[in-house]
Order: sequence, then structure tokens, then C-alpha cells
Amino acid sequence: MADPAPASLPAPPYYAVVFTSVRTAGDEGYGDRAEQMLKLASGQPGFLGVDSARGADGLGITVSHWSDEESIAAWRGHAEHVLTRAHGREHWYASFAVHVAKVERAYGFLRPADL
Repeated sequence: MADPAPASLPAPPYYAVVFTSVRTAGDEGYGDRAEQMLKLASGQPGFLGVDSARGADGLGITVSHWSDEESIAAWRGHAEHVLTRAHGREHWYASFAVHVAKVERAYGFLRPADL
């Protein structure tokens, strides 16, 4: 497994889909399905990257980055993604929220390796 790092993204503007969720108890295939969805999403036109974290309390935040709103809509309508979202409502999530935002500005920091 690679060291964790923020997604490497192009210069703005681009879009961010922020998915904040609280999981139900147990995995019930969630981990495998999340991997499959990431693999599928990463092959979609307009996909730029993803950042994701989950706390011990079950709160998770996944931010997927997209080149445009049309790419987001296409991913939302992808048949396999539609089925997975429905399964998530039934089995994996106690609650979730989705926010879509246009990224106008972005910057970061990377500590030099020799420090």
C-alpha cells in the first residue's frame, strides 16, 4: 500500500463531490464494493482523483474530483453506480450527505523528504 497523500489534481477550475457518511455496523461487503466503485469511477471520462478518510466513530468523508458537471452527472447515472447507491441506502449507511462544489482555487504543501 502506498503512503497516504492528497489526490494530485490539475489547476482549477474543476468540481468536487463531497460525500459525508455514517456507516452502519459490519462490513457486509462494503470494502470490496468501495474498491470496485473506485476502479470503475477512475475509468470514467472527467474523473480526476479522490481523497477519502473514515474515523473510528464511523464518520467518513470521500471527495471525488471531476473536470465538469456533465462527468458528475454521467457517473451518477452509471448503471452499476445506481445499483450500488441503492444497496448502500439499504445496508451500509445510517446517514449521508452529498455536496457538489466548483473548485476555483487550490493549493497545498509537501514537506521536503530530507527534513
